[in-house]
Amino acid sequence: MSVNRKIRIGSRDSKLAVIQANLIKCEIEKNNPGMEVELVTMKTTGDLILHKNLDQIGGKGLFVKELDIALLENRVDITVHSLKDMPMIQHELLPIIGYSRREDPRDGIIFKPGSTKDWDGDWSKIEGIIGSSSKRRTIQLQRLLPKCTFQGIRGNVQTRLRKLEEEPYEATVLAAAGLKRLHLESRIGKLFSTDEILPAAGQGILAVQGRKGEDFTYLHKVCCEESRIIAQAERSFVRCLDGGCSSPVAAYATKTGTQLQLQGLYYEEYSEHYAIDVITGEQDEAEQLGERLANRMRKAWEHV
Repeated sequence: MSVNRKIRIGSRDSKLAVIQANLIKCEIEKNNPGMEVELVTMKTTGDLILHKNLDQIGGKGLFVKELDIALLENRVDITVHSLKDMPMIQHELLPIIGYSRREDPRDGIIFKPGSTKDWDGDWSKIEGIIGSSSKRRTIQLQRLLPKCTFQGIRGNVQTRLRKLEEEPYEATVLAAAGLKRLHLESRIGKLFSTDEILPAAGQGILAVQGRKGEDFTYLHKVCCEESRIIAQAERSFVRCLDGGCSSPVAAYATKTGTQLQLQGLYYEEYSEHYAIDVITGEQDEAEQLGERLANRMRKAWEHV
């Protein structure tokens, strides 16, 4: 491949999406001297419809639809997404071709300025409305914040922070990875451990998508093999349970040596209860581990 080849990266045009796409752009340029890399931004349907929850308007696919079309029409060469925002079923012609090193996978709570001066880390003192459109977060937060009520809040990070200040929310909960990439980590009142709030599958990882059959050797030193393995396990678990954008299914994997540990959250819709379980196995069985854990938890719930 000629080092002078021009690569066009497609991205949503939100501030966070551009920052994330630029992270990949910089890595490509660093590892491929002389290669020209251009950023092409666009709005997606998911960015434009903010008055409804994603499950009411078509799911996570609305954040990738326009970018997928741009790839298929050869207007861009690769696209960059937050992995947690991608549908669990990949487009046959547009596979995920690489994964970034994982940023902090945890969720963080951001309080309305000045509203928690007497908090002192005691969750029982927190009352009011928590802004969260994520069922995954809400069902886990209800256990930690029993005095709070939960109300949907949509928009990019800056929009949600503005709504937090202007509307009657006590707090909102966002992914730490996005806040850190935006240099807004100082706004985090507390980071939840993964035992307190199990993250969304792929949270903190960037996914690079491209056209099937093309040469992506220029990404060889850009992508992270550990993230690929972790993503396989987490997304396999959610996919096996038919988890969509509004599903509270969650998964979090960690790798030690060749061993992989996967935690999964399974939500029983009719009883509105959830359970968390864990499985451990070899990294080369990442996808199978996700499937085994999902099937085990589903069968266990059938006998409750």
